[in-house]
Amino acid sequence: MNDDFGLWPREEPFDPFSVMLFKALQVIAFLFFIALLAIRPEATDGKIDSKAEFIITMDWPDNHPDDLDMFVQDPIGNIAWYRRREAGFLVLDRDDRGGANDFIIVNGKKIPSPVREEIVTVRGIVPGEYTINVSHFQALTNTPVIAKVKVQKLNPTAQVIYDNVVTVDHTGDEKTAVRFTLDEGGKVIDVNSRHKSLMETFRNVNQNGANLDPKTGYVKKL
Repeated sequence: MNDDFGLWPREEPFDPFSVMLFKALQVIAFLFFIALLAIRPEATDGKIDSKAEFIITMDWPDNHPDDLDMFVQDPIGNIAWYRRREAGFLVLDRDDRGGANDFIIVNGKKIPSPVREEIVTVRGIVPGEYTINVSHFQALTNTPVIAKVKVQKLNPTAQVIYDNVVTVDHTGDEKTAVRFTLDEGGKVIDVNSRHKSLMETFRNVNQNGANLDPKTGYVKKL
């Protein structure tokens, strides 16, 4: 309504009901938003538990055409390799075939990868001795290849327990890089490089005279 001078008042008349209704709508909208957050399913697809106790890497010169393989055996006989990427707590996270079909996909195109590296993670503690071997599966250059092997303990703090090189020089050559022993608590109590053939373990896998082909993973009769 107009005041005595025929002007509109500076402030609108106060309406308590309208104010309460507006505040109530604000509260309802806020509660609705909170409810949406609470019921929204967590995005777990593609989520990988990357927890590891140890990480073992083997690398050789970039762009090298030769195919080297890493074999890791745990204390109870499980062996992680290219035909069995998960064995007990051992996981072969990366298998590298040298110059044979070693590509990465970029924008839908295959590009040769220069990196030569294999990675095995140990996802749990089994007390006893672990063995890490390097095998020269395919020697295309007919020259010695130097492979660097590193073993890192990740928990409770990162610690390098082995970092050295192994040289293989012909197809079928197999060398033990390192053997390390864990106690019940996961503490490293021994590190050595005494040779132990894991390929021989495959050959003797069947007591009835069967032979396991190390590249195909199938048992063949002798």
